[in-house]
Amino acid sequence: MAAPISLSLSSLQTSKSQQLVRNERRMFAVSDDGAMMKQIQSTHAPDGRVVDVKPILQVIENVLHHIIPNIDQAMKGGTGHIDAVDDRTNSSAVDGALDALAYIVHKICCEVSCKCSGGGDAHATTMGILNMLSSYSWDAKVVLTLAAFAVNFGEFWLIVQLCTSNSLAKSVALLKQLPDLLEHSPTLKPHFDALNKLINAMIDVTKCIVEFTELPSEFISIDVPPLSTAMAHIPTATYWIIWSVVACAAQITGLVGMRHDLAHKVSSIHEHLQSLLRLCYQHIDEKKLMEAFEDFKRTIQTPQMDNLKILLKIFRKEETCYLMNPDKTEQVLIDVLRRKHVLLLISDLDISHEEIRVLEALYKGERVSSELNYEILWLPIVDRSTWNDGFEQKFLSLKSIMSWYTVKHPFAIEPAVIKYIMEVWGFFKKPIAVTLDPQGKVLCPNALNMMWIWGNSAFPFSSEKEESFWKAEAWTLELLVGRLEPNLPTWVSQQKVVCFYGGVQMEWIESFTTATKGVARALDIGLEMVYVGKNNAKERVKKITGLIKEKQLSHAWEDDNVWFFWNRLESMLYSKTQHGKTIENDVIKQEVMTMLAYDGSENGWAVFFTGSDEMVRANGEKVLSSMKSFDEWEKLAKQMGFIPALRKHLDGITDEHHCTRLILPGNGGGIPERVQCAECGRPMEMYFMYRCCVE
Repeated sequence: MAAPISLSLSSLQTSKSQQLVRNERRMFAVSDDGAMMKQIQSTHAPDGRVVDVKPILQVIENVLHHIIPNIDQAMKGGTGHIDAVDDRTNSSAVDGALDALAYIVHKICCEVSCKCSGGGDAHATTMGILNMLSSYSWDAKVVLTLAAFAVNFGEFWLIVQLCTSNSLAKSVALLKQLPDLLEHSPTLKPHFDALNKLINAMIDVTKCIVEFTELPSEFISIDVPPLSTAMAHIPTATYWIIWSVVACAAQITGLVGMRHDLAHKVSSIHEHLQSLLRLCYQHIDEKKLMEAFEDFKRTIQTPQMDNLKILLKIFRKEETCYLMNPDKTEQVLIDVLRRKHVLLLISDLDISHEEIRVLEALYKGERVSSELNYEILWLPIVDRSTWNDGFEQKFLSLKSIMSWYTVKHPFAIEPAVIKYIMEVWGFFKKPIAVTLDPQGKVLCPNALNMMWIWGNSAFPFSSEKEESFWKAEAWTLELLVGRLEPNLPTWVSQQKVVCFYGGVQMEWIESFTTATKGVARALDIGLEMVYVGKNNAKERVKKITGLIKEKQLSHAWEDDNVWFFWNRLESMLYSKTQHGKTIENDVIKQEVMTMLAYDGSENGWAVFFTGSDEMVRANGEKVLSSMKSFDEWEKLAKQMGFIPALRKHLDGITDEHHCTRLILPGNGGGIPERVQCAECGRPMEMYFMYRCCVE
């Protein structure tokens, strides 16, 4: 009588397969509509019990992830094997979690086994399990159902693996009418491939549902998107996980065909939930960022006993606040900066070597000799999303040449502080130095301007000190050049006329220097000429400087001095703008903008000074024309002096056609809204220019 049982297995498999496919097609069509959603929701009546699902889920993963590789090996002709358990779970935590749940897991096991063995309707079985789990939360429903599946599938695979070598397992397999998988492996491989894919998708969706329940409620509300959107999809996802368990069980008990459509369906649910989860985490990160931002803002605005609390908040909480000491020989705690004046040097990785060298001269030279008690801490601001080995090497290279304190790594800086640096202190590409006094009070949001203009004499680099310096300042040769030209005191004492000129057209430079020297000889006056280059044209200036020296046309500055000259002028402009000065009420700002406008042109320019601070300046075309037509104002020059006569002659030149450009870095802060033309005084039009100058 045993034969009929064996003969009926094939027909029973076919019958189950056809029934499952019909049920599956029907459920794909209706499971996501409103009526089905109401039916699913009607089974949900949680009583508030809390289930610690994480340790249970970890055991489930251990079971299923041990089985799947063995299935693959068996289907490829291997025998499969039972590994020693790599048990990374906390046994006491699992025992505690499952202690009160063993009965419900057993009930689900029986429900699934009995209904699937009898060819029951998958939807009815799914709804039965949902009703059985009505008092549990959605995440507990899926984890408990998946636990029951892991028990059934685990027992099945243990018997399959052991039946060839263990008589007990072989007898059990015979009673259960389990076929020889190895014998039928070519036929069964597509079914198990689909099964593996579905199991992985089920685990992914389950982990996703659990993850939603763990989102911190203080940063995201269940009542507002994106979390509310996700929670609305979780009942449907739960239904499909349980339905998938039923389908998998049907395949295991009867080895019926498993359609890939179901795995695709569950995978699609996972992808959708993952996208919502990413939005939730983005929302949480934004809320955390704003909370940390406001916390740092309050700390900055609250009087402190010392600066340490503010310095500590600059760094991520999980980071130990180590800095690299100025010699880069060891790590030191940030406490070394406690109760000191600290300049927070903020830049990206494009900070120029010229800037570092000039700042180093102030920090290591004048600061030490003047016994000024301040330190510098470099805070590099970087884009973490594009970080790579190239940026890492660039950071290490810059850090190695800085003779002050630096962070260990840019990622140690708290993102909320970066947001504050950019939004409140106005950092964007162009370096700034925020001054903190020993109590952590912000004295100036950018002390670099006054440091470039007055050096360490502006210590403690406060906005009040900056304003007091401007009140005592006038547009003089010393302000324009500072200490950049070491021969200047000697030239002034010798009552020489000093000419600073710029541009990048070599033909104009040769014509201008030759003509100007001829005028000086004719008037028998001492003349010194200095080439100061052009802003942001390093390679062209370097080439022209070499030619000027080779042809002995004039003095010419090296790279660092050229950079510093133009950077000081820009710093003067930004400083004046920050203090509310305009070209209508401030002569210095007017002269600075004129100089910068000259540099914006491709033509040359020149400014003449004497020791008495007499000054005259003009663009390249006008000043060269004046030198070439010296005979027209030579008599006047002998009567009035060189500079007054040149000024009068220039005033008499009508320039009907001119095009003046003033180019200012858009990332420097304090861009003036209204600018007058240096040539005619009319308001200049504003344009936006995007430039990439690589020389």
